[in-house]
Amino acid sequence: MMYWYGNGMNGWGYAVMTIGMVLFWTVAILGGVALIRHLTRPAGAAGGPSAEQLLAERFARGEIDEEEYGKRLKTLRSSG
Repeated sequence: MMYWYGNGMNGWGYAVMTIGMVLFWTVAILGGVALIRHLTRPAGAAGGPSAEQLLAERFARGEIDEEEYGKRLKTLRSSG
């Protein structure tokens, strides 16, 4: 038996252990959230609107006329 001599942990040991566990769980939770968001993201989603959606918005705002909208939409769809 050691009788409280030698192998006990002092205040710095508890502080380092506490900080280490907080950091560990923070990294583990953030990593899990990032993994879930990555796996549930739709394929090919870049996060912004598509070119066709942008073109439709410009047409709706009146920035381009119907003829130009049709030509650009045809070009977008033919380029794949």
